[in-house]
Amino acid sequence: MSRLGAVQRKVPCLFVTQVKEEPSAKRERQPFKVLATETLTRKAIDADIYNAIPTEKVDGTCCYVTTYKGRPYLWARLDRKPNKQAEKRFKKFLYSLRDSKEFIWNIEEDFKYVPECWIPAKEIQHSNGNPLPDENGHIPGWVPVEKNSKQYCWHSSVVNYEAEVALVLKHRADDPGLLEISPVPLSNLLEQTLELIGTNINANPYGLGSKQHPVHLLVPHGAFEIKNPPVLKHNDILSWLDNGTEGKIEGIVWHCNDGTLIKLHRHHLGLCWPIAETHLNSQPVVVSWTKYDYDFEPPSLFHHFSKLDGQRFSRLKDIKFDF
Repeated sequence: MSRLGAVQRKVPCLFVTQVKEEPSAKRERQPFKVLATETLTRKAIDADIYNAIPTEKVDGTCCYVTTYKGRPYLWARLDRKPNKQAEKRFKKFLYSLRDSKEFIWNIEEDFKYVPECWIPAKEIQHSNGNPLPDENGHIPGWVPVEKNSKQYCWHSSVVNYEAEVALVLKHRADDPGLLEISPVPLSNLLEQTLELIGTNINANPYGLGSKQHPVHLLVPHGAFEIKNPPVLKHNDILSWLDNGTEGKIEGIVWHCNDGTLIKLHRHHLGLCWPIAETHLNSQPVVVSWTKYDYDFEPPSLFHHFSKLDGQRFSRLKDIKFDF
């Protein structure tokens, strides 16, 4: 798999969107839908979307690998958000139908505390040395995942800092139709973003593990290239997502040649997610561990997967550990 773009900021939609109220959903937290029109955004056209690489949008939580304490570390997403007073001012400003970019922030006083180790995401704008909030009033950023972290326990379960490896799911290099779970050196993932998926992430749409024996994995962004993508037209994409086997995914992320990322979620087309059977769970998977002669301690995920070395399963849901 070729190295594709990293997710450091909010990814724009392929189509111009519009907000549609849902009167029947007033009891829900979000009584409206953001739906795609049939018009491609100027950003997508300028980024040469027609020559971009379409990949599966994987449903998880975003992570980042970069150095910390002089070593490669996994970082969890933590956006710095405004405090109550600042958020109230910001919302009042937006309700007046003014552009969010015109709102004046006091970076030192308007935002909630973040740990000293917090770093802002790359590619965001700065002013006088301070990172600026996005259109939602958030400053995207990262915090390092420490070993045995309670707050980020599912993140920490997929890294082993002693062996300096991460637990990664991707397609096997010599067989694109076969998924592979293997330990990958953290140094090989430096400056990449990945998606953490699994039992306790986003209601587990891929059916990994169980409450008693949770399973989590890292998927590099852009890992699953779409081989037979739809034409870049609203109805073609809608039909592809709704009817095709390869379309049983959360959405599509296009990786453009200039590094720009463009996305489209099923929800943008009025389609449901999660769904009963996903494309990711229709593929066979093998566990490959022979390259690592390291004694991973129980009850870690690394220990359990090392015992499955060479075993092949018909789908991710079928992976079971022998306890």
